[in-house]
Amino acid sequence: ENAWQPQDYLPDLSQDNWHDSIKEVRAMAKEIPDELLVVLIGDMVTEEALPTYQTLLNTFEGCDDPTGTSESPWARWSRGWTSEENRHGDLLNKYLYLGGRCDMRNIEVTIQHLITNGFNPQARKDPYRGFVYTSFQERATKISHGNVGKLARTYGEKNLNKICAKIAGDEGRHEKAYQIFSEEILKRDPDGLIHVFGDMMRGQIVMPAEQMTDGKDPDLYDNFSMVAQKTGVYTALDYAEIIDHLVKRWDLEHLEGLSPAAEKEREYLCRLPERYRKLATRSMNKKKKVTEDEDPLKSFGWIYGRMA
Repeated sequence: ENAWQPQDYLPDLSQDNWHDSIKEVRAMAKEIPDELLVVLIGDMVTEEALPTYQTLLNTFEGCDDPTGTSESPWARWSRGWTSEENRHGDLLNKYLYLGGRCDMRNIEVTIQHLITNGFNPQARKDPYRGFVYTSFQERATKISHGNVGKLARTYGEKNLNKICAKIAGDEGRHEKAYQIFSEEILKRDPDGLIHVFGDMMRGQIVMPAEQMTDGKDPDLYDNFSMVAQKTGVYTALDYAEIIDHLVKRWDLEHLEGLSPAAEKEREYLCRLPERYRKLATRSMNKKKKVTEDEDPLKSFGWIYGRMA
């Protein structure tokens, strides 16, 4: 009853002055540039594919919820996680609808396609892989929502800043939980987790919305990702920093007692953040030099074909 709910950040349409409240939402939403709006929509679409993510959580061997009401600690966690995550898509969806600047039907089509298409995080039913993935991805989501909120504040949209900060706070708590799960595995089976972590980093982390499409633009995810990079919401440098955070969070630099093969993986992982930082910096510097003709704006059906 005390948990925050989407309605806490939205106009109360049962009040007599509901129309004034909506006008205020729309007036503030007008200040958001299309580039940031596209990233916000993409983040919302990603959140709305929650059914896919809960399904995947329950594929981890030994961590499933076989009855749907199991009282096992994992089952209770996964249902609680899902109930908290469900608020994110609901809130952002309603905010965008009330803002009146988006083609909501096109967005809804995108959500349906994304859930239908699914995604494969390469967990392979393995909880080790699953928890490494979620440790990474929850932090990435926290960064993305947090940065959208900070940028919204610079345009005077204080309510969107509050919304994104609240969602980012949830993601931060979830991130810590998954990292603690992985930390416990590391204590009990260090070789096993190190091998999994190294293997997943070699394959790179798959983003949950990579199968995104509105049925018209086959490159919708790539275009959305490019705008996120340009606006600084989520960049290649963030990817490198997340790897660095996990290496430090799990104190891999001081991890001892590994087999020779696992020790080799540990050394690889400890070197990886700096390598990715260099690659990210080089890539971002190249993009800064690209002219608008070489890197044209893209049309997004989400915003009625406007360019971003």
